Amino acid sequence: MKVLFAAPEAQWAEWSAAIAETCPEAQLHRDGDPASFDAIIYAPGGEIEDLSPYRNARLVQSLWAGVERIVTNPTLTQPLARMVDPGLTESMTEYCTGWAMRAHLGMDRYAQDGDWRNDLIPPLARDRRVTVLGMGALGGATAQMLAGIGFDVAGYSPSGRGPEGIQIFRAGELPQALARAEILITLLPDTAETTNLLDADNLARLPKGATIINPGRGKVIDDDGLLAALDQGHIAHAVLDVFRTEPLPGDHPFWAHPGITVTPHIAAATRAETAAVLVAENLRRAMSGRPILHLVDRTRGY
Repeated sequence: MKVLFAAPEAQWAEWSAAIAETCPEAQLHRDGDPASFDAIIYAPGGEIEDLSPYRNARLVQSLWAGVERIVTNPTLTQPLARMVDPGLTESMTEYCTGWAMRAHLGMDRYAQDGDWRNDLIPPLARDRRVTVLGMGALGGATAQMLAGIGFDVAGYSPSGRGPEGIQIFRAGELPQALARAEILITLLPDTAETTNLLDADNLARLPKGATIINPGRGKVIDDDGLLAALDQGHIAHAVLDVFRTEPLPGDHPFWAHPGITVTPHIAAATRAETAAVLVAENLRRAMSGRPILHLVDRTRGY
């Protein structure tokens, strides 16, 4: 099969080697006659503006879990699959768990200044309420890891689906999910319904002193609403890994705000050594006419 690698050039060496090992029957190319390709491997930074010439492609396989950069392209008629990678899931759960533990234990309270603050003792994890917005592969795994540590974890999923043993708030129950969230983790997809979901009104539903961790999608949080909630002391801290504009401009107020920690979109990355297994499987499925794994529902946007 002939496959177009429509991803940043910097990823070519790693991915060409990984695909050669996991799917040797695939011939990977960076360019060529659009009509000659059987499938496309896609990642932002290697965009194809017009997908209509690739009329014979049976699959567009995204290397990212999020597909908002391509799913709205009106020339996309080929089946689109999102990335579900064990390595990506591991890194996301570790990021969320690390920052949740930092917030829970109040690690930043103990300045090394000679002041003996032994009155600042955190509760046990079982007494700390965490809500995870989004119960997809990443959100579900994060909720399970935090519950395994002992946190009182609940999830929010409009469909009501979620891992066994986790309390799930469904569509219409977002206020209840937020009201209990001493630590709120957002792993929702980027859709019309989730844009500015955490606006001033919904941020006000969080308990006073809550911490927000957002490694999901930048558009979920209203920037001005978050800054106001922090300035008012309602939100204690926000850890942000994703933003409306990336890289985050150097003069953006998030950089200088004492209540915000900026991380540069490093919470989770697709690793070729683990993700190539899924890519190879989907390429074979597409060529043999079998169902594609993790097919995107374009009406929902993910």
